[in-house]
Amino acid sequence: MEVEKKNKVYGLLGRAIGYSFSRRYFIEKFEKLEIDDSEYVNFDIPSIEDFPTVIKKQQAQLHGMNVTIPYKQEVIPFLDKLDKTAKKIGAVNTIKFTKKGLLKGYNTDVVGFENSLTPFLKNHHKRALILGTGGASKAIAFSLKRLGIKYRFVSRNPLKKKEISYDSITEKTMKNYTILINSSPVGTFPDVHLMPQIPYIWITDQHLLFDLIYNPSETSFLKEGKKKGAAIKNGLQMLELQAEESWRIWNQ
Repeated sequence: MEVEKKNKVYGLLGRAIGYSFSRRYFIEKFEKLEIDDSEYVNFDIPSIEDFPTVIKKQQAQLHGMNVTIPYKQEVIPFLDKLDKTAKKIGAVNTIKFTKKGLLKGYNTDVVGFENSLTPFLKNHHKRALILGTGGASKAIAFSLKRLGIKYRFVSRNPLKKKEISYDSITEKTMKNYTILINSSPVGTFPDVHLMPQIPYIWITDQHLLFDLIYNPSETSFLKEGKKKGAAIKNGLQMLELQAEESWRIWNQ
């Protein structure tokens, strides 16, 4: 029997994305809304150089894509246009295929992160450490700037002015930076025993730990914060909010 070809194709661009939150989320969304002319697939490619081949094969049906590690920055040269927010951030996690056949990049991580973080902010949350310097970290920094929160990146190989090394984090640093955000993949399934190498001994109940990881729901990073009485938040709500913003963009 011939499989019915869907009119609209959406998907996730990434590498080693079999776990894909996005695919499961949108399949459930389509079922709930009784959308039967659309499908959401994983475009799992070993190199960003394979992206044009993906487009060529399904351009007629493609309406939108989400983008995940490690292509949020690498995909930009392949796009025709960038939304002004995505341009400022320098990272894209959503692509819209316009009626004119153009590919336009957006960043919905900003919406997801801000709306997920804001309810947890207290008056003493003035500074943040962003652990990791990948594509997701750029959206985090953009959001923090909009919220008036000063930040520094923590990197294994600090190169830029706002970057420090994990080894250089002192008790004073931890006291001054009461928001700790893990934007790296360290601690995600299956390596759930791993966590960013920061001095957890100096975490207090004044700290807020936010992990972009959602699987497991409570990472080793968050568990350590919880032990110290800190507020903790994983990345599931952020993912749900950014997915809904992507859907809005694709259908506006």
